[in-house]
This record gives sequence, structure tokens and C-alpha cells, in this order.
Amino acid sequence: MRKLGFHTRAARGLVPVDRDTGALTTPIYQTASFAFEYGEVGKEIIAGEREGYFYSRFGNPTTRAFERDLAALEGGEDALAFSSGMAAISTLILAHCGAGDHLVAQRRLYGGTAIFVAGELKRFGVGVTYVENPDPAGIRDALRPNTKLVYLETPSNPLLHIIDIAACSQAARDAGLPVAFDNTFNTPYLQRPIELGATYSLHSATKFFGGHDVVGGVLVGRAKELRHIRHTIYKDLGPAPMPMASYMFWRGLKTLPVRLDRHCDNALAFAEFLHGHPKVEKVYYPGLADHPGHDLARKQMTKFGTVLAFELTGKEEAARFVQALRLCVFAVSLGDALTLVQHPPGVTHGVFDAEKAAGAGMSPGFIRIAAGLENAEDIIADIAQALDKV
Repeated sequence: MRKLGFHTRAARGLVPVDRDTGALTTPIYQTASFAFEYGEVGKEIIAGEREGYFYSRFGNPTTRAFERDLAALEGGEDALAFSSGMAAISTLILAHCGAGDHLVAQRRLYGGTAIFVAGELKRFGVGVTYVENPDPAGIRDALRPNTKLVYLETPSNPLLHIIDIAACSQAARDAGLPVAFDNTFNTPYLQRPIELGATYSLHSATKFFGGHDVVGGVLVGRAKELRHIRHTIYKDLGPAPMPMASYMFWRGLKTLPVRLDRHCDNALAFAEFLHGHPKVEKVYYPGLADHPGHDLARKQMTKFGTVLAFELTGKEEAARFVQALRLCVFAVSLGDALTLVQHPPGVTHGVFDAEKAAGAGMSPGFIRIAAGLENAEDIIADIAQALDKV
């Protein structure tokens, strides 16, 4: 039988109809505890040696449905769901790195990850070497005898730098090291790091799997490694999602490619409009031919993503722009039905001084747009009238 297309696999999942009831929707097992057999079977379930459930902090059937369906779409053997994206990121890193160990990470990471790596890891005695623009040579140079994990993201947030997943993964594997990619911006519909050689692919499920009203995270990888994480640090930290959240993520998978198509088409339309505007200094979007990562993005992504950024002359111009918007919403995050706009130098990165903000690669007039699902012409008209007021 030929391999089904992504839209079909997303809509159906691994088990499209509940075998016991015929339900077309995965039930929400809203329970903390499960009855299980006394004796060896029970001990094997608790030890993770046998499939089964006994307490939702360790696993829940609703959560398991989401994990299995996402793993199949991502090209991984299994997945592990979390209560937030940062829970997934921190648990993964702490599962590999302890006191005296070393992490290799790219310089420009999602803000929450950057704060955790620079703050908590240092406090826990984990050394970190940053790679400015990761490539195989840069990764090899950053490795130390005590390196335990290579952690990257592509496209990077918010500058949309594109990393060669296959080449960087090979560099890590040659050194016998696991490599993880934050795939939040793309989802498995647009990019599948594991199929390109990565050990792990992780997501803030809040974005495109939920999209509107629920927070969560998920880590995809090989079954053996994830089973070990589940029955060690995951068990101890307790970052499991609530069953209702897992259901909403599972439900979101069914419409994921349909929504991503619209998000991506809108983002490209916005980028093309901004690219030719006289008040715009620079546009960051890998779908534009002059983006330095355009050819690589075309090779490893099915579309060019849902997030773009651009620069205005300065901070005052950026402030006037966002204050003049009428349809776009000033808010953090992405994957929402609404187009979200933020000014990182003035808000999310506002705690940095000017020198550090410049070091992060953002000018004072840097604006990020996360494309929503509206009619593109309506949002372009809103952007245009706001630019008129700059």
C-alpha cells in the first residue's frame, strides 16, 4: 500500500475510530488514577516494562493518542507530551546534562530557552558553549570531552536564521552525541528534523497544535530514549499535561496542514508587500529570494513558514506602527487564528540594554509578525495604513 499523504494521515491519525465504542473522537480520560492488576503485571506497568496506566502523571490514554499520532507525523518512533513548551525543553536538557557536563547551543534561541540555558544551567553547574551561526565546523569546534547534547532551532526566533539540519545533525552524530531541534515554527507539516538525522524534535504545542487557548509541549524521538526520560526525570519533575489539553492538541492535529497552508500563504503575501515598501529597511522571511537561507529552506521545508519580521528606521517608528494597527493584535506567540504583531526590542527583549539587544541581532525598529488565518488583503491593508502613520 502506498504511503498516504500528510493531510490524510493528519486527519485520520493512527486509530481513526475507537475500537471499543466506534467513537470518531479520542475520549478524554479525565482521571488521576487507574485501577490495575495486583502483582507482577502491576509492577511491570509501574516500571514501564508493560503498556498500561496507573496515574496520569506518568501517562494517560488521551495524552498517549496525541503522542502517538504526532510521532507518526514527525517521523519519530515515539513522543512525550508536556504541560508547556519550556517544560519539554528544560526536561530534555536536564535529562542529558548534569553538574560538570557541557551543552552546545546556538547563540540566538527562543527567549525562554536562552534564559534557562544562561541562568538555570549555570546554577546547576552545566557549562555552555554558544555557536553564533551553527554549521558543522562551528559545532565541531564547540564540542568538549564532557559535551552531552547539541541544542538548535531552525528557523531561529525571531531572526529566522536557517540551519542545515542534515549537516549539523551529522556533525553531532559523528561525535556520538544527540542533537535536538526546536521545530515549533514549522511543525512536522513543514519540516521533519528526525527524518533529516536529528535525535529529537520538540515543539511548543501551544502554537500550531493548540493555536488558540491551551498551553503544552511535546518531544519526539526514539522510543528507548523517551522511555528512559519518562520513567526518570519526567516522573520526578511532574510536567505531564492535563488530559483536556492533550485532547485539544490531538484534535488540532486533524486540521494542522489546512491551517498551516493558510498561515504560510498569508506570511508570504505580507513579506512580499513589505519587501517593496519605501518605509521598510529590511524584511526577514526565508520565502524571499534574497534571504540568505532561502535555498536551504526550499530544500528542507515544504513551505517557508508563518513568521516574518521587518525593520523600521527606529524604536519610535516601530511604536507608532504597532499603535496604529487596527486588525493585527499586539501579542506574543504564534499559530493563532489572528495575525499577531510584537516589537521584541521594546517588549519581550526590553529588559536588555541597547548593546545586548544589538548583540541579539535586532535593531530598535525590529517588528515580528505571526501570520493568522484572515484574508491576506485585509491584513495588508491594515499594515499599509499603519505604515502611513510612521
